[in-house]
Amino acid sequence: MRSRVKSKKARVKTYSIVLLIILAGVGGFGLFLMIHSNDTRQMEETANNFIDILENKEYEKLGSVLKKQSYTSADYTLEDVIDKYDAIFNGVDIDNIQASKIKFEKVNDKKLEFSFRLNFTTPLGSLENLEYHTQMIKTDDDYKVKWDPSLIFPGMEGKDKVVFHYWKAERGEITDHLGNGLAINEEFKEAGIVPKDLPQESKNEKSFQEISQQFNIPVKEIHQKLNQGWVDDDLFVPLKIIESDEAKVIPGISYRNVKLRYYPLKEAAAHLIGYVGKVTKEDLDRNPHFAEGDIIGKAGLERALDKELRGKDGGEILIVDENGEKKQEIQTLEKMDGKTIKLTIDNYIQVEAFKHLKGKPGATVVMDPKEGGLYAVVSSPSFDPNQMAQGISQHDYDKYTNDENKPFISRFATGYAPGSTFKTITSSIGLDAKVTYPNKVRKINGLSWKKDKTWGGYSVTRVSDVQNVDMRKALIYSDNIYFAQETIEMGEKTFKNGLKKFIFGEKLDLPISMKPAQISNQPTFNSEILLADTAYGQGELLISPIQQASMYSVFQNAGKVVYPRLLDDQGKRKRKSAITSSTANEMKDRLEEVVSDPNGTAHLLYNHQFRLAAKTGTAELKMQQGEKGDENSFLLAFDVGDDHFLLLSLVEHYSAGSSATQLNKSFIEELYEYFQMR
Repeated sequence: MRSRVKSKKARVKTYSIVLLIILAGVGGFGLFLMIHSNDTRQMEETANNFIDILENKEYEKLGSVLKKQSYTSADYTLEDVIDKYDAIFNGVDIDNIQASKIKFEKVNDKKLEFSFRLNFTTPLGSLENLEYHTQMIKTDDDYKVKWDPSLIFPGMEGKDKVVFHYWKAERGEITDHLGNGLAINEEFKEAGIVPKDLPQESKNEKSFQEISQQFNIPVKEIHQKLNQGWVDDDLFVPLKIIESDEAKVIPGISYRNVKLRYYPLKEAAAHLIGYVGKVTKEDLDRNPHFAEGDIIGKAGLERALDKELRGKDGGEILIVDENGEKKQEIQTLEKMDGKTIKLTIDNYIQVEAFKHLKGKPGATVVMDPKEGGLYAVVSSPSFDPNQMAQGISQHDYDKYTNDENKPFISRFATGYAPGSTFKTITSSIGLDAKVTYPNKVRKINGLSWKKDKTWGGYSVTRVSDVQNVDMRKALIYSDNIYFAQETIEMGEKTFKNGLKKFIFGEKLDLPISMKPAQISNQPTFNSEILLADTAYGQGELLISPIQQASMYSVFQNAGKVVYPRLLDDQGKRKRKSAITSSTANEMKDRLEEVVSDPNGTAHLLYNHQFRLAAKTGTAELKMQQGEKGDENSFLLAFDVGDDHFLLLSLVEHYSAGSSATQLNKSFIEELYEYFQMR
């Protein structure tokens, strides 16, 4: 009995020991798992913190994740490491940093291989999949990243540096068809003050007064520039851009060379060519490819063709040793200078066209009627684009904006009622519709006419009381009543169908902002009065001078509209039929008589040495029938002998002696001489 009890007690003791061993094993394994889990968490936390610091450029936090011995053994302090990251990643303007492919591989209980990839953008574009390798070392109860310079850029070591060379693309120039510059890059002098270089005696109001008078800058503005927050005694404070030959020795003034955009034709081509300027906040918000300080097109062709003209900047990011010797190329982007753009514009014709407007509000377009090239596109009054590009003062800018003649408006691209020049189109449509005939006579009495009582108090008026009027006389005397009656006989459908063969409603392929030509506000006239008014170029017609020139090209091209061109390229010339060749020839003969006949409204232009066809026009601007309103004056004139040119000129609110015909008489004679010499 006693032996069984002993045996049973022995078995119980054995089981207890086994159980304790099992429990101890389970506990030890659990402890192992707990320790391992804690290691993993610490490791991942350190890695994530390091990656976050890199992605967010929070380099001041690097001390919490880097192993101190790793950077001190490389002869760096923590401040050195932080400064190096900041100088490279912020100095080069590296952004959009993103990590990927983060991996760990155990080496031993205290060491892990740590690798990852970085993608980011530099001023030269994207850099992708840069591979980084280091170790994570367990120190005490925490993991730290072993640091060396290759964690800035792979391949860096010791005291290597990263350098960024930026290659600025040169803006392409704009030339006329002969290669003469219209927008060029020119060397200038920039006058300024380096405060420490001011002689003591110059720091008084008298000295600033002398500088003010020399550069036409208010003394108050000079003080404002010198009191800017960034100004230091050693820094150059810009005052004004001047032409190189204007730089004079003045106490307190320093000069530096700058290359800027220059517009040789100045006011004569300002609206067409436009000007450049520094990007604004709005520009930066609108286009992420712009950078602060960039120069872009702000108006005219400089703006419309900015992408081609601006080119693409380039540069290189290199790793160099502490002596500046190149070790490794990180990224290279070749610069591409802007494209030089040649226009159909003729320098001489552009300048002369502008001069002959004599500052009157208006526009002149001179066109090659055969090829469509625009020789001159002029708007008056104008502004100096060089002031805009070089930094116009508020005073000078206010003078322009307060000018009642609105010098910033591009009148060559603005829609106007074309007045009596449009009678040439009305006649052509009538001839093709077999309603108008050259010898068809209308008996008209008096200077006013209305169809019937339904017109109420409205009537059509004319200038000359000619009783028996055929098409020839109607054009010579510019008879509104004749054209009103002819168009009413044609009817709206026939007339509009004829108009639609021209360029109404079409967007022209020109780098100029311009609304399509308009026949009327609504799809239909809904009124015989509006139909009649449209016949002689008023009503609701809106046609820019450029569009008018294109429409009137039918007479020199056997009835085909020649579309205007501004870029001097070898592309296909665009034309379309609008009237028959017989009608075009008939109209050309009749318009030549408007010049040669002593009663013709364009007889002032007659010169027996050359053959010229023309049609004058006025469009009266008034609020109601019966009142006398201001008038816009128009002139259509073209070379019949050799088809060298077609001219369309407009003068707003003209007064006696300043009609478009009077202002352009000598200009047309100059055009004939110019083309004979070419």
